[in-house]
Amino acid sequence: METLNFHSFTKKIYIKAPLEKLYWCWASSEGLCSWFLREAIFTKNKKGKRPDSEAIQASDDYIWRWHNWDGKEEGTVLEANGKDMLEFTFAGKSKVKVELIPKNDSVLVSLKQYNIPTDEESKLHIHVGCSNGWSFWLTNLKAYLEHGVLLHEREIDLRTVPMAAFEFVNL
Repeated sequence: METLNFHSFTKKIYIKAPLEKLYWCWASSEGLCSWFLREAIFTKNKKGKRPDSEAIQASDDYIWRWHNWDGKEEGTVLEANGKDMLEFTFAGKSKVKVELIPKNDSVLVSLKQYNIPTDEESKLHIHVGCSNGWSFWLTNLKAYLEHGVLLHEREIDLRTVPMAAFEFVNL
């Protein structure tokens, strides 16, 4: 049995949706922006922008931008099998692996973030911050696919609230 530590965490949720739809939600700009991001840009082979509707591929670089945050996340797709698994760099040196596992009429979405540095700042901002963030975003994905609603704040600008990222649950 794995023990809890600051090097990694795993978040899981069952979602009643077709496997193909879930993969699209994770593996295309169009899909990611439907429930998660304000903007997702993937660059194929360091040359041109991948079309928003096209599935990402290993070695694509990305830039992600969220609603209510002026920063951006940049990284690289490490693996994308076109069906039920993808992996990408995230938050500096850490990595995120998303696996989609069919179970009856649902799909288990399993997200593992690992290779997290264990200095005090990384423990707070990456381990705690990303763990909380992924919990919300996986819940948002379930709400979107099962009920057609989005839970994240898109109407009120929270960027001027100093502690918004630590206090608002739907950022």
